[in-house]
Amino acid sequence: MADKKLRNPAYYFNRELSWLLFDRRVLSEAQDESIKLFERLKFLSITASNLDEFFMVRMASLKDMVGAGYNKPDIAGLKPEEQLEKLYPETHALVKDQYKLYNEKLVPALLKEGIHIVGHHEDLNKEQIAYVDTYFEENVYPVLTPMAVDSSRPFPLIRNRSLNIGAILQKKGEEEKREFVTVQVPSVLPRIVPIPSGKEGVTTIILLEEIIERNLDKLFNNYTIVGAYPFRIMRNADLSIDEDEAEDLLQEIEKQLKRRQWGQVIRLEVEEGVNEKFLKFVERELNIRDVEIYSITGPLDLTFLMKLYSLPGFEHLKNKPYTPQVVPELPEEETDVFEAIRKEDILVFHPFQSFMPIVRFIQQAASDPDVLAIKQTLYRVSGNSPIIKALAQAAENGKQVTVLVELKARFDEEHNIVWARMLEQAGCHVIYGLVGLKTHSKITLVVRREEDGIRRYVHLGTGNYNDSTAKQYTDVGLLTCDERIGEDATAAFNMLSGYSEPRNWNKLSLAPLWLKDRFLYLINREITHAKSNQPAHIKAKMNALCDPDIIEALYKASAAGVRIDLVVRGICCLKVGIPGVSENIHVRSIVGNFLEHARIFYFENGGKPELYCASADWMPRNLDRRVEIMFPVEKPELKDRLNRILNTQLEDNCKAHVLQSDGSYKKVRKTDPEVNSQDLFCKQAMAAAKAISRDVHDSRLFTPVSSESVKL
Repeated sequence: MADKKLRNPAYYFNRELSWLLFDRRVLSEAQDESIKLFERLKFLSITASNLDEFFMVRMASLKDMVGAGYNKPDIAGLKPEEQLEKLYPETHALVKDQYKLYNEKLVPALLKEGIHIVGHHEDLNKEQIAYVDTYFEENVYPVLTPMAVDSSRPFPLIRNRSLNIGAILQKKGEEEKREFVTVQVPSVLPRIVPIPSGKEGVTTIILLEEIIERNLDKLFNNYTIVGAYPFRIMRNADLSIDEDEAEDLLQEIEKQLKRRQWGQVIRLEVEEGVNEKFLKFVERELNIRDVEIYSITGPLDLTFLMKLYSLPGFEHLKNKPYTPQVVPELPEEETDVFEAIRKEDILVFHPFQSFMPIVRFIQQAASDPDVLAIKQTLYRVSGNSPIIKALAQAAENGKQVTVLVELKARFDEEHNIVWARMLEQAGCHVIYGLVGLKTHSKITLVVRREEDGIRRYVHLGTGNYNDSTAKQYTDVGLLTCDERIGEDATAAFNMLSGYSEPRNWNKLSLAPLWLKDRFLYLINREITHAKSNQPAHIKAKMNALCDPDIIEALYKASAAGVRIDLVVRGICCLKVGIPGVSENIHVRSIVGNFLEHARIFYFENGGKPELYCASADWMPRNLDRRVEIMFPVEKPELKDRLNRILNTQLEDNCKAHVLQSDGSYKKVRKTDPEVNSQDLFCKQAMAAAKAISRDVHDSRLFTPVSSESVKL
């Protein structure tokens, strides 16, 4: 089969349209009435947050391409302008469906549960009016800054993602003269405000913008409010940094972060029924087109639903919180992490198992007098990171501490700058990433002096060193003191901190050097096995699949008879069911209580399976423009465990959506026994922890789905 045929645009989905399908899968969880009500609110909030980022980054990037005259088609044959033409109707339809769900299903369901969201301030009773007006005067009024627009005061800077109220004023006694003003709804105040309900058992809340709108006249004495209209904008938030020209990358990124607030406007949200003159005025001032205006039938910015989720007293409407369980090999706080790793490689599976052993690994290294050096990459960390504190303490204890802080981690740039400066002040050697590349790998190297010489301990993971998101994202990590991996880890850090690149690598595969070539080799090896009538099977789990070289190789493998089972959370540009091309490829996406984030790869290899984990997805940005690491898992028990994780997700019949040949996703129907992979992993981790507490080895941990012991 000619390569040219496999690059036929008809064989590929557009990346951006595929991403919107992912957000629709998240929306489908919010629409599912079998899910607890507050969990549905959370899923709807996530769709809104996702869509915000989609506009700020992906839609903005396409607009930049159009503006620059870039006309190269994507792998699906669409030029940037053609992509935008297809995306606008889809995004408008998605927003419409979000609010249809909110208004027709969720608001009535909340009311039935005793939660009343005041739709408009005009619906308040006398007691509520008195409360709201007092609240405004005492808490809100001192914070507000009205901004007028006239010949001496130009249209103000409307900050990215801020909620605003625009108003048309009429000066008393001058009926013909109209003024335009804006008031930003302050993000420093709670958007959800509980107010007296007047009814027993009913919790009534009003949104902050409604309180402001009701009291707007108090900001403008001698004026009549002709109309007040909430609006919100999205700006281009994709940083443009010329790293070759930047003398100081940290300072350059700080400068670019400030520009995010006045980037090109790419989306305007307004309340339905907005005054046409007001809308035209804003449209002209923001230089925005009609297709970029979204008329909203409800409160703007549905991410407020995540705050609603936090309301106390409604635990019966939420899933029971899950507590990550102890790692059997590292059960106690007092456990010597180094001794445990010397005994055996340790595989950890978050959030089903606790992230604390990874934190303790670094904390112990920081205080251990025999530890000589700690080296680590940091992409995203939590707000009060114990890992940052441990690294700073290690430097203060006189250890050699080298930390690569990736300043270009999108929307975490400012956060990472703070950590970088703190680490530098503590005496750590801080690297700000590599020119032209993002360092997305997750690796820690601890060098320790022991009786038999220097030993290197390594942690490799698929997720960030973030103790907060480790409770929400599914990720896999490996703790090892394998000498060959230790040598590779040292080589990787030497490459990151200088210009050294070893001639040979033992176990690790790095992007952008040769990770893609390694993946292509492994796929082609399965083709060779299939053609020789040997066992050939690929199973892979990742967040996104859009690299054309990888997809082409998978098509070749499918045509050669290799069975390919993929678990792809988000973007998937590959098409299934193409006769003679992808009939042996099966793709599913799992959307559950935790965000699927692990990258796991299985290659049958003629009956001698090889398993790998990686920080990289099968995307050009990961394989060509980022520093990524793939590592093998070779211990038989751990290989078996990884394989069972994959098999369990391939058997999921509760949270899985299967890709159809027409590009749509169809949710798998529940059958008996029901298999909810995430719930199953929670139960298995709890069973293992319980066995540890009884000092009994539980061999059922991550047992096959077909086993009677794991039926739900």
